[in-house]
Formats: sequence, structure tokens, C-alpha cells
Amino acid sequence: MKDISSFPRFPLAHRPTPLEPLHNIAREVGRSNLYIKRDDCTGLALGGNKARKLEFYVGDALARGATTLLTTGAIQSNYLRCTAAAAAKAGLKCVLQLEDRLTDAPDLYRESGNVLLDQIFGAHLVMYHETDDEAGADRNLQSLADGLRKKGEHPYVIPLGVGPPPLGALGYVETVAELLEQEKSSGLEISEIVVASGSAQTHAGLLVGLEVYERPEIVVSGSCVRRGAAQQAERVLAFVRATEVLLELPVLVPRERVLTTDRYLGPGYGRITPGTRSAVLTAARLEGLVLDPVYTAKSFALFLELARSQSTSKDGALVFLHTGGAPAVFGYGTEMLEQDDIKPDTFVRR
Repeated sequence: MKDISSFPRFPLAHRPTPLEPLHNIAREVGRSNLYIKRDDCTGLALGGNKARKLEFYVGDALARGATTLLTTGAIQSNYLRCTAAAAAKAGLKCVLQLEDRLTDAPDLYRESGNVLLDQIFGAHLVMYHETDDEAGADRNLQSLADGLRKKGEHPYVIPLGVGPPPLGALGYVETVAELLEQEKSSGLEISEIVVASGSAQTHAGLLVGLEVYERPEIVVSGSCVRRGAAQQAERVLAFVRATEVLLELPVLVPRERVLTTDRYLGPGYGRITPGTRSAVLTAARLEGLVLDPVYTAKSFALFLELARSQSTSKDGALVFLHTGGAPAVFGYGTEMLEQDDIKPDTFVRR
């Protein structure tokens, strides 16, 4: 195996992130050994899993003499927000392509939350109006990169699709070692990890890491946030294989270890469903946790289902990987506040 420390890297994330028990939810569902891995506490730009991934992309960009980071994502993308902050910290310019995946979204979605932070961090924003066109979005990135080169810049492109080496997955191969050390020091035995499965490098990195660190019996369950379960599983597997190649490993992860569900996907990316709304309120009102409607609410809904399931082993610890995303909540304020279950009934006017 190629040593992860041999890859160029720019430090961005606070590590280790806490592993905490969810006592109140455990009492609510009648099960012990429920835990949360707090990767919402990685520090960069209000935290999230993207900080671990960007350490390797920014490191590679600097090693290659780049002057500008260029990437793509949805309007309320947590990844874009963290990329803008990482670029600022590394002394790089940043161009973000915002994909207009929710054409009927209100102005609040387009102006607040992550979009506001993108601008505060100094990123240049470019709109891409073709909905749900990942290949087209990546092609347009290359066109933007060509334009930057004509201006004398040296852009470093981080595409969304499968193809280039998945440097971001290295951050989660490494996170497995961190998590297993916490498991040991806490006297736990982890049986399953639940994670949002979107761009898929986090999901893939976990699977490869569990094989590398000889804990393949730990299940990783991915809750789909953009694609159907079958399509997402193929995407995760492609990133797994690319990560194995990147680390000069043989094929380690069996296809059957790639588990995805789209039960909480709803109508599609970025759409709030009753299940995800319930997950947001459960996490907030029982544990004081902030989830975003796009990623973590959909994975926490799966986590709650598994926690309540009689078919799930109650001996091992079930771990929710909180991948962050708090700023996106503000972009959904209009839709969230339309629901009676979220309005406080103790508001007092003076």
C-alpha cells in the first residue's frame, strides 16, 4: 500500500473529531450503543467532511503551482463553501460553478446560507443552468479553466464525476484509523456506520479504510442524496476501485459490501421529505444537533430507522457520521418554516 503521508497535503481539518453517545435518542428508541462521529466539527468554514477531502486536493494544487481552485456543485453546496474557504486559507483564487438543480427554489435558497459564505470567502460565482447534468457540468468546468488559462491563471480543476484520481477519498481511508482508535479507547465494538452517499468519496474511503485496517465486518450503509440506490452503488464502487488503484492496492472491497438505499431520497436532490424533516427535528430537539435537509437529514433518517429496527444487531455500536452542512439550513428557511411542526408555540411578544 502506498503511504498516505506521501501525497501532497495542506492542513485544513481539526482532528480527531469527537465520537459521542446519543443518550437521548437511545432512550427514545430503546437501544444502547448509538453514537455520532462529529465531522461537523472539522473546523474549516463551519466544519464538515469536505475539509478532510480538500486537504489532499489543495495540497496537490499547490504542488502543481496552481493559482486558482475551480470546482462545481449545487447552489447550496457545502463542498463549494469549504472549497472557497480552503482557497482563501491557501492563498489561492477560487471560481465556483453553481449548478441550478432546483429551478423552483425561493430567493432565500439562492442568496443565503452557503451562497452568502461563498461570497464572503471571496469566490467568483458562475451559474450553470442545466439541471441534473453532471457530465455537462464537468465539461463546462473545463471551458471555464480554458478561459482562466487565457488570462494567465493556472487553474486546478476538481470535477464532480468519476474519472480523475479520487484524492478526497484518502481523507476517509485515514478517518477509519481515527475512528477505530476511538472505538478502542471507548471500549466499544462498532457494527455499522451510516453516512450520506452523494459524490461518494467519503463512502468509498470508508469502505477501503475498513479493509486496509482489517475491519471488514463493520457495515457501511449509505443513504442516497441525489441518485437512485443502484446507480449510486455503481458510483461508490467506481470510486472504491479508483481509490484502491491510487493507493496501489489489490482489489479489496467486494461488490456486495457497497450498500445504498434511496428510501429517504424523496423526489430528488435537495428536496425535503416528511422523513427528513422528522430527522431534523429529532436530532435538534433530542440532542441539540443541526442537520441539513440535503445530506445529513437523509442519512440520519436511515440511522433512526436502523436504530429502531429489530433486525439490526443491538450488541454492536451504530455510528452516524455527521458530515456537516449547517449553513445549508438557512437556505431552506422558507420551506422549513411553512410547516406547523417546526414553529415554536411559546413565542412571546413584548
